[in-house]
Amino acid sequence: MRTVNIHEAKTHLSRLIDAAMKGESFIIAKAGRPMVRVSPIAAPEELQQRRLGFLAGKIRVPEDFDRMGQDDIVSLFDGPA
Repeated sequence: MRTVNIHEAKTHLSRLIDAAMKGESFIIAKAGRPMVRVSPIAAPEELQQRRLGFLAGKIRVPEDFDRMGQDDIVSLFDGPA
């Protein structure tokens, strides 16, 4: 992976962004020490992928889930009925 210093990154930012958008990631360094990695945002990284529907068919939400424990909740706020 290519490493560029901050001054070079400032000077050639447009060119570096174009290269990154073509899939060429690079590292920006300060005084020779790597600081950040620049890469294109084409797809989420594997750790960031969402797993929608992974419990489909394994759980069931009751029809009255929004009223479950309603009497208990009301009594906590208003006292015993």
